[in-house]
Amino acid sequence: MNVSADIRKLERHFVPADFKVTTWETLEPFFVELVNRPLSTKEALEHWLKDISELEAVVSEDACWRQIRMTCDTTDPALEEAFTYFCMEIQPKLQPYSDKLNRKLIDCPFTTALDQQKYFTYLRSVKKSIDLFREANIPIQAELSVMQQQYGAIAGKMTVEVNGQEYTLQQAAKFLESHDRELRETVYRKIQDRRLQDKDAMHALYSGLIAKRHQVALNAGFANYRDYKFVELGRFDYTKEDCFQFHEAVKLHVLPLIEKIYERKKQKLGLDTLRPWDTEAEPDGVMPLKPFADGKDLYEKSVACFEALNPFFANCLRKMNEMHHFDLESRKGKAPGGYNCPLAESGAPFIFMNAAGQMSDVTTMVHEGGHAVHSFLAHHLELSAFKEYPMEIAEVASMSMELFTMDHWQAFFDKEEDLVRAKEHQLERTITIFPWIAIIDKFQHWVYENPTHTVEERTAKWMEILKEFSAKSIDYTGLDHFRQIGWQRQLHLFEVPFYYIEYGIAQLGAIGLWMQYQQNPQQALQHYIHALSLGGTRTLPELYAAAGLKFDLSPAHIKTLMEFTAKQMAELIGD
Repeated sequence: MNVSADIRKLERHFVPADFKVTTWETLEPFFVELVNRPLSTKEALEHWLKDISELEAVVSEDACWRQIRMTCDTTDPALEEAFTYFCMEIQPKLQPYSDKLNRKLIDCPFTTALDQQKYFTYLRSVKKSIDLFREANIPIQAELSVMQQQYGAIAGKMTVEVNGQEYTLQQAAKFLESHDRELRETVYRKIQDRRLQDKDAMHALYSGLIAKRHQVALNAGFANYRDYKFVELGRFDYTKEDCFQFHEAVKLHVLPLIEKIYERKKQKLGLDTLRPWDTEAEPDGVMPLKPFADGKDLYEKSVACFEALNPFFANCLRKMNEMHHFDLESRKGKAPGGYNCPLAESGAPFIFMNAAGQMSDVTTMVHEGGHAVHSFLAHHLELSAFKEYPMEIAEVASMSMELFTMDHWQAFFDKEEDLVRAKEHQLERTITIFPWIAIIDKFQHWVYENPTHTVEERTAKWMEILKEFSAKSIDYTGLDHFRQIGWQRQLHLFEVPFYYIEYGIAQLGAIGLWMQYQQNPQQALQHYIHALSLGGTRTLPELYAAAGLKFDLSPAHIKTLMEFTAKQMAELIGD
């Protein structure tokens, strides 16, 4: 397949080239024109859809840049004000027009004449939006957009002091790899103590979000926000029962593998008891992996790694760098986490992360790089709506890239033994992420099924679920006060509710693609590129099929994938 990273900004035909989103008064006339435009032929309808798409791209890109700038510097009030202005003064006024345009499309007599395969998922999504739209929810959703960003503002201020120097919590985590066990415990406790300082603020924020989200669900005629969110997220192809099946499969087929991983870690470290500050550590005399020096080095080595895998992937990163679409290093005042933000008009996305020189940063970089490649591959699609692919395939793009690139991590490591350790770290992470996904997902089901719960009830339920999926080989004695707020470090709970099981579903898809890659690398990469280039123009099972995968959350399927991963791990370490 001929793909190019020579991406160009979308050419404007409907919105003037020099137009910038400033106020609603300057933006509204474009929506008025679209609502009032007569649609007398199928060709007129398709031209109208392209104009809607162009306007959506302009507005979306403006909103994205406001969020990007604010997360890069949470200390600048002007950046926060610009984001809040969009959420409170522009976004609420967009929604009624979106609903009018959706209804105009569905009511148009020429809509049935459109290519039904090409437009199926789009029209399905439009009908879903019409069903969910309620005027009463507009102000609540505007408030939610602003409230959700308070999480980054609180977490972005969290720092600890280690050896007389101030570190963000992301930076301080590197000390958990030290062979000095006393230092590891000290830093672990400092990080947890720092989180405890803001636990009440986080509880209050989350309680406020839950109450508003529940009201949104009630207004739309749903019993709870979970049921509302399943529809809003477009989960047309699986149910809450499938999620529960996934939780059980993790307990049955993943936890036993994790017990083996931690038992091996305990033996390697020569410990009688494994504590939570030991899981990332190396034995005395083995230095923590140092895959890169700084953000520039991380970028350059990632390009070399992608080049060895597929030159197109490397060119995507080069194009982003040329456009200054990276902010990689951790610093005080920067929001936590990492993301790839698609930019609908300029095409090349933006990667944000908090690199601190650790192996996990390499994983984050290639993960977000996979998302970036997806953005490039879908950019050619005709309408913005076609590029809105399901998160369950979006995360296959990123998680597969983590596994594909392992064969080319020589870019980060000169020594063979370091390369083996890095791969072992990656495969451990591939397996150990599943219980946390199940925990976060199961917790959210309970939270929104019981929206009037107290903080005490929330804490008790969290601990119950946490213990259900915890490895028995780790000793947590005396740490319950830290564990009770463990959920507060997961930004998804605050910012993107219910978006988490996608990582588990996608990890299954990524392992499936990696299985293909072991047998035929070029064919696997062709499947990967083909599936991602379809954007959101096919159903989720069809997108998986395009990648040569089966969309299946059953315990039997998960068991097969776990056995394959365990075998790969055993071969790597000679077990």
